[in-house]
Amino acid sequence: MFTHVKPTVRHIVPENLQGRSLLKVVYVVLEPQYQSALSAAVRSINKKNPNLAIEISGYLIEELRSPENYEAFKRDVADANVFIASLIFIEDLAEKVVAAVEPLRDSLDVAVVFPSMPGVMRLNKMGSFSMAQLGQSKSAIGEFMKKRKEKSGSSFQDGMLKLLQTLPKVLKYLPLDKAQDARNFMLSFQYWLGGSQENLENFLLMLSQKYVFKDLSKTTFHDPVVYLDMGIWHPLAPSMFEDVKSYLNWFNARTDISADLKDPLAPCIGLVLQRTHLVTGDDAHYVAMVQELEAMGARVIPIFAGGLDFSKPVETFFLEVAAKGVTPLPIVDAVVSLTGFALVGGPAKQDHPKAIECLKKLNCPYMVALPLVFQTTEEWEDSDLGLHPIQVALQVAIPELDGAIEPIIVSGRDGATGKAIALQDRIETIAQRAMKWAMLRRKPKLEKKVAITVFSFPPDKGNVGTAAYLDVFGSIYEVMKALKGNGYDLPELPESAEKLMQEVIHDATAQYQSPELNVAYRMSVAEYEEFTPYSERLEENWGPPPGNLNSDGQNLLIYGKHFGNLFIGVQPTFGYEGDPMRLLFSRSASPHHGFAAYYTYLERIWGADAVLHFGTHGSLEFMPGKQMGMSVDCYPDSLIGKIPNLYYYAANNPSEATIAKRRSYAETISYLTPPAENAGLYKGLQELSELIASYQTLKGTGRGISIVDAIVEKCRLVNLDKDIALPPEQERGVAVGMTAEERDNLVGLVYRKLMEIESRLLPCGLHVVGKPPTAEEAIATLVNIANLDREEDGLVSLSRIIALSCDRNIDDIYTNNDKGILVDVELLQNITLACRDAVSALVKEQTDAEGRVSLVSKLNFFNMGKKTPWIESLHAAGYKKVDVDLIKPLFEYLEFCLQQVCADNELGALLRALEGEYIIPGPGGDPIRNPDVLPTGKNMHALDPQSIPTTGAIKSAKVVVDRLLERQRTDNDGNYPETIAVVLWGTDNIKTYGESLAQVMWMVGVKPVPDALGRVNKLELLSLEELGRPRIDVVINCSGVFRDLFINQMNLLDKAVKMAAEADEPLEMNFVRKHALKQAEEMGINLRQAATRVFSNASGSYSSNVNLAVENSTWESEAELQEMYLTRKSFAFSSDNPGTMEQDRQIFESSLKTAEVTFQNLDSAEISLTDVSHYFDSDPTKLIGSLRADGKKPTSFVADTTTANAQVRTLSETVRLDSRTKLLNPKWYEGMLSHGYEGVREISKRLVNTTGWSATAGAVDNWVYEDVNGTFIQDEEMQKRLLNLNPHSFRKIVSTLLEVNGRGYWETSESNLDKLRELYQEVEDRIEGVE
Repeated sequence: MFTHVKPTVRHIVPENLQGRSLLKVVYVVLEPQYQSALSAAVRSINKKNPNLAIEISGYLIEELRSPENYEAFKRDVADANVFIASLIFIEDLAEKVVAAVEPLRDSLDVAVVFPSMPGVMRLNKMGSFSMAQLGQSKSAIGEFMKKRKEKSGSSFQDGMLKLLQTLPKVLKYLPLDKAQDARNFMLSFQYWLGGSQENLENFLLMLSQKYVFKDLSKTTFHDPVVYLDMGIWHPLAPSMFEDVKSYLNWFNARTDISADLKDPLAPCIGLVLQRTHLVTGDDAHYVAMVQELEAMGARVIPIFAGGLDFSKPVETFFLEVAAKGVTPLPIVDAVVSLTGFALVGGPAKQDHPKAIECLKKLNCPYMVALPLVFQTTEEWEDSDLGLHPIQVALQVAIPELDGAIEPIIVSGRDGATGKAIALQDRIETIAQRAMKWAMLRRKPKLEKKVAITVFSFPPDKGNVGTAAYLDVFGSIYEVMKALKGNGYDLPELPESAEKLMQEVIHDATAQYQSPELNVAYRMSVAEYEEFTPYSERLEENWGPPPGNLNSDGQNLLIYGKHFGNLFIGVQPTFGYEGDPMRLLFSRSASPHHGFAAYYTYLERIWGADAVLHFGTHGSLEFMPGKQMGMSVDCYPDSLIGKIPNLYYYAANNPSEATIAKRRSYAETISYLTPPAENAGLYKGLQELSELIASYQTLKGTGRGISIVDAIVEKCRLVNLDKDIALPPEQERGVAVGMTAEERDNLVGLVYRKLMEIESRLLPCGLHVVGKPPTAEEAIATLVNIANLDREEDGLVSLSRIIALSCDRNIDDIYTNNDKGILVDVELLQNITLACRDAVSALVKEQTDAEGRVSLVSKLNFFNMGKKTPWIESLHAAGYKKVDVDLIKPLFEYLEFCLQQVCADNELGALLRALEGEYIIPGPGGDPIRNPDVLPTGKNMHALDPQSIPTTGAIKSAKVVVDRLLERQRTDNDGNYPETIAVVLWGTDNIKTYGESLAQVMWMVGVKPVPDALGRVNKLELLSLEELGRPRIDVVINCSGVFRDLFINQMNLLDKAVKMAAEADEPLEMNFVRKHALKQAEEMGINLRQAATRVFSNASGSYSSNVNLAVENSTWESEAELQEMYLTRKSFAFSSDNPGTMEQDRQIFESSLKTAEVTFQNLDSAEISLTDVSHYFDSDPTKLIGSLRADGKKPTSFVADTTTANAQVRTLSETVRLDSRTKLLNPKWYEGMLSHGYEGVREISKRLVNTTGWSATAGAVDNWVYEDVNGTFIQDEEMQKRLLNLNPHSFRKIVSTLLEVNGRGYWETSESNLDKLRELYQEVEDRIEGVE
């Protein structure tokens, strides 16, 4: 477990009673700061009070997870007179508290519960005052609370505070005794909020006198000492201040600080503090933070609030008091919240829009640092995971929704006293980073230095500037123009983006075409060691510096090029991608000296004011270290140092962006993926579609039969025979022996396959930052937005509206289309075309002469009774009965989406960030499913990890799993698969709100149960009747990113599997139990241990490295790749011990042995199986075949939920679809090649990823490689273009084709191979400079 501190440290017993009455108290709290004040209060009473002594036991809510602690808690409550609880907002633990206390409630003299989940609040009892009816009653207090809740999104606690103020009014209406008890409850709340030792003493005395020993007339107690609700605090000030003016007067009169601090131009840092830490005297970390910032020359304004809405004090104290109608200016340059909570609402219910409005007014960087709450300092230091998962959910993920950056730990916790301990090195890090952000606001632009960092992956000169969907040099060129135009010191720019690239990647001083990039700086080993204090730790993996990576043998080399105050540098790579031995390590190696030297150069030698990481994604944030809550020993923390880190990140990849935010302190700025287009048809596929059209018109005549024969033959020519079951060849043609209906159905199946290819979405070309798509380029995206039903917005999809106008249900049309019923295949195609035309009509209305979206809305004059162009277009297509009332809201929504797609905020956001302004937060994800992702240029966040899976996701998941099982049974004599091996991805689950999580739950047969706040932390086992089939066993492999973001969900999945394994059911209906019992027996372990099914990498490591091996051709046999997968991916997660990931290869292998199906999800059009290497990197298909006793390769399925009509295809069908629509599709490769150098790299990347599927799954047909060779090599014209644009990447294409042949994945003619070998020699010569 995370927590090893025993609750016994909080147990205090009076030394001797001396005839006094003994009061027994038990408390349970979320936050540790009450422990020290309560303990002191009890000791003081025991020492001084003549009539009363107290025995007290205390628990931190998190400790109740351990069974022994929970038993002790129950025993203590059974003995107690008084029970106290506060802030119990963690669902599963709240239920444990209720289960323990409720049965004993009557035997307690008094129970006081401060704001918590409703179930815990109902335990309150104080004489006649009770909250047993909370949430059900019509009582005055209940009603009051309800109104408060509806009015403001802020929390229960603020409602209680307001209630304190209005209490006298409410009490008038209560009978006397009741009023007295209610008043005492409110008094208790004031004591508790007052939190000081003195207040807590009086609180305990009041309880004992009024409710326990009612005859203790001698004990007196005092009224609560009331502190300011909000104010300004300073450790040296005599008291708290109510306004900024009086604080600054005191501050400027100080004699202990230099005059520089009193200068109104000194950087000013605002701190946000929690009042409970101040009143309980647990403020060591606050004091240290103020001292550190003042020592660095900042004026500090530390503000606090008593409730959980910090927006009020922020607006009151951090903004100047302005004249009416004038926007008040902020007086702070950066704000650091030390509360770890969301700005509004703390741990309970947040109000993010209110927080964002407030932070927009301040318009400065907003950092949220966190105190350790559930762990002691040592527990955090020793843990690979770092920060406790519950704390990550409450205090990292939720503040990110407000736009918070840099979740750095500010304080540890002393296990014995529960007090916060200032962690000096972390406090320095936070203070220095906050000062750097503040300086961005103060430093003149002419003096500011910006370091742009590009990536090169895999390491090869053809790959400099890799980033997902981004034309990197084209984008940097736009950024340089913007900086120059904005007053930054840049010289004359190169005349084009291409020239810019040449300057970075060619060493101007080299005599020949050297393979070297341009060297910007040579760093001696002495200089490196002086400025890189952690360099010694790298020697264990890499030997003494300079090593042989990024070095010339004497110096470390920094690659890149200076342009005035802008530096464009190339981030070194991991360094082990070419070393087969290192790829096998289960934990990733540290960064190498060259990598460390690069960041040392930026910060310590060149002195960058900010670094901009350019595009998705580099390796800094994936360096070893804790998962969350970095310590000084974590490499991302050491490398980034103190530089503000800005990061352009693809909007569709929120999960990896979140890793960059949390592990390398990045502020992300999202960029759009390129506009999507339909793949269309080409060459043989186009001819096939023409044959189908002529069949439609001529099938009634005698020619129908011969056309069907031609169609079948053509299908074989273009290799569609693998995707469609064609009748066996006949002498006299296949069509003669078929009925007219069978012929229709065969043509229907072919037509459907063609339409699937034609309508597939492709990102065309690459995105350039600062160049938003034109209106026309947005059409395909909008059509897809229009075709999803959005129940939560009350919108019906366009295709459903059209289908309804023909009295059909679109879902039935989808089903018939999938069966190949010709009339419905055709109907669906017509509906699709009608949608495209209607959306095009909307876009044309909104477009100005330059093809950009005009900002003036043109929708107004259509309301005057004229027909709108999109309705006209639908009527023209023959759909005269479409329901206008359904269409109107949909098209208003589409009009809004169009403006968002074409908005241009990406450059603006970067310029604002470099000025130290606040970047508005927004979700990342798929713009088609969630248009809130738009416009880009936002500080991207993931989602609250406890909010998934949503109800919608559960619904979609069921459909997919049922189709998957159905499909597998059809191919498997009606038997259900016993085990399915599944891969879970971070980004997928963010985009689909947890669909793949819900799929696994449905396979096993459990359903998630949300709590009162809508968070999912609990499961229920579905009965076999409800499930209607056996429970399927699963082996769940989570990506490293999923493991970092969704540890709570891994916990749920593990619980789900264990619940199924422990269910007493017949084995033929519960495969989980069947396999776990067998494993338990074979391995001599218990059933719960045997039911381990959730696996990932070791903490701080990512990927199986199969992708690195394939990309760099560093492998001999497939067995090597499988060994990498097994050593790196076999770390097990267990809900019984959630603090660690332990390697458990034996269970991993024995569970994989039973798998008959492997399964992955594709969630968005632009990232498909061959676009990125992650998918094959996690694929265990051939591996399972080699583990199984029968050696049978499992069937691999891929679910594709990118369109409204979800499909489950086999892996090889998906690879074929991908190859046809991308790599082999002229529309796609011409779109890429229009970007020159970077386009060739994209082609070579797709080919390498395709070969990955040969290596891990044998899923690539021979014809795919044959066609690649035909398209790019045999076509002389094409071959010359590629060679001239990017010789290095062209060499990779040639060598990859030779490699797949050598490995036996592609059989081809000897003449083809001779041609390739000849070409390889030619390219080599060209690169070596024989030109």
